[in-house]
Amino acid sequence: MSQSDITPAVELRGLHFHYDTSDGQIHDIRFTVAAGQRAALVGPNGAGKSTLLQHLNGILPESFTGADSSVFIHGQPVAPRTLDTVRRQVGLLFQDPDDQLFCPTVFEDVAFGPAQQGLTKTQIAARVTEALSSVGLTGFEKRSPHRLSGGEKRRACLAGVLACRPTILALDEPTNGLDPRGRRELIALLRNLPATQIIATHDLDMVLQLCSHVILLDAGGVVAQGDAKQILGDEPLMLAHGLEMPAALRIA
Repeated sequence: MSQSDITPAVELRGLHFHYDTSDGQIHDIRFTVAAGQRAALVGPNGAGKSTLLQHLNGILPESFTGADSSVFIHGQPVAPRTLDTVRRQVGLLFQDPDDQLFCPTVFEDVAFGPAQQGLTKTQIAARVTEALSSVGLTGFEKRSPHRLSGGEKRRACLAGVLACRPTILALDEPTNGLDPRGRRELIALLRNLPATQIIATHDLDMVLQLCSHVILLDAGGVVAQGDAKQILGDEPLMLAHGLEMPAALRIA
C-alpha cells in the first residue's frame, strides 16, 4: 500500500480560530476526509462552516504558526512555505459569487486561475471551454459576470474552480440560487467528479444524494460525525442543533 493510499486528503488536528471581534469561532476541530470521499459540513448559521472551509487553502488565518499548523492537505501542513502547492490542490467555492467574480467577462474570470498556473494561452482556452461546458455555460464567454442571474454566477464560479483542476473541492453552499433543474445538474456534475469534496450546506437532501460522511458543527465545534444517513436520521440530534431531518428520510 502506497503512502497516498493511507494519507487522508484532508486532516484537521485540533484547529482553533477566532476573529478579532469575537471568541470561539471554531475550536478543537478534528476530522479526516479520505481521498475521493465526499463529506458534508452541516449545522446552523454561525456554526463555523465557512470559516472552516477558508482554512483548507490558507485564506484563514492571516498569520501562520508554521510547524504548529492544524490543517493538513495530502499530509502537508498548510503553512507559508506550502501555500502555492496547497492552493493548486484545494479549489474553494465561496458562498457569495460576488466575492469570487471580478473580471470583465466570464472567460477572463474562468481563465484567471489557469493563467496563474503558468499555462499557455491555448491551454487556458481549452480549460475554459471544458469548465464552462461542464457547468452548462457554453457560449457565456463574452458575458459580463455581474449581468448573470444568481444561479449563472454560481456556475461561473464553479467553472473557475474546475478550470484549475484541483484534487480537493471545498464548496460553500453550492446549490444556493439554483433552480430545480440547475440543482439536479450540479448534483450530477459533483457525483461524477473524481476530486475529494467537502461541502458546507443546508441542502440536506443533496447531502443524502452525494455524501457518505457528515460532520455536524454547532457553536464552532464538532458535535457529531459519521455515516450520513445515521447522523441526518437522528431527529433529536438534528433538532438540538437547529436542523431538521431531510424529507427523504422522513418519507422512508
